[in-house]
Formats: sequence, C-alpha cells, structure tokens
Amino acid sequence: MTSKEIRDLAPAEITTKLADIRAELLQLRLKKNTGQVEKTHTIRALRKDVARLETILNQKKAAKAA
Repeated sequence: MTSKEIRDLAPAEITTKLADIRAELLQLRLKKNTGQVEKTHTIRALRKDVARLETILNQKKAAKAA
C-alpha cells in the first residue's frame, strides 16, 4: 500500500487493515521458521506497511485532537 492510499482511508478502516496485515505477518513468520516461505521479501514489505499504517493513524489522531 502506498501512503496516498492509506491517507484516503478512515481511521477505522486503517485499524482493520492493520489487524489484517499483522495476522498475515504472523503467518508468514511461522511459515518462515518451518522453511515453507519462498518469497521472504514479503515479510519486510509487510513490516513497512505496518509502519506506514501506524504512522498515518497516529497523524490522524493527533490532527483530530488538535
């Protein structure tokens, strides 16, 4: 996901997307430990998506509070 796509989402949608990505990340980590993941770069991409989602969510919360 790009930052622009994330900024267009509502905070509730960001929260649900964040939960989905974290669950997917957990599954990939478990598969990696058992040696079943071929594309390990997806783990890094998901971690970056989580960071983007959290950053934009915090920015929206701060803007709402101000």
